[in-house]
Amino acid sequence: LFIFCNDNYLLDINVKFLKHDFYTDIITFDYTEGIAISGDIFISVERVLENSVKFKSSFEDELLRVLVHGILHLLGYCDSSSEEKIIMRRMEEECIKIYKNMC
Repeated sequence: LFIFCNDNYLLDINVKFLKHDFYTDIITFDYTEGIAISGDIFISVERVLENSVKFKSSFEDELLRVLVHGILHLLGYCDSSSEEKIIMRRMEEECIKIYKNMC
């Protein structure tokens, strides 16, 4: 389930459930069991817009990136360490490339 919200709503979730007191663009709660992929993906539309400006990309491209990012978390990818972040970014780029080639 994708839940689109604002910065303050996602900040409240970040503080309450993850004990992180900072804004973020996405939080994924993974409920996957076995091969049944399931989860809630919260996305701050405000943060996506701000990041699109910051990274000089379109809003649509930045939104696609966070959608893919959340799905990758549900597929078992992590981004806690530097090495994991590199792998996550590479997978994001590959998935976005595949998606854009299909459309």
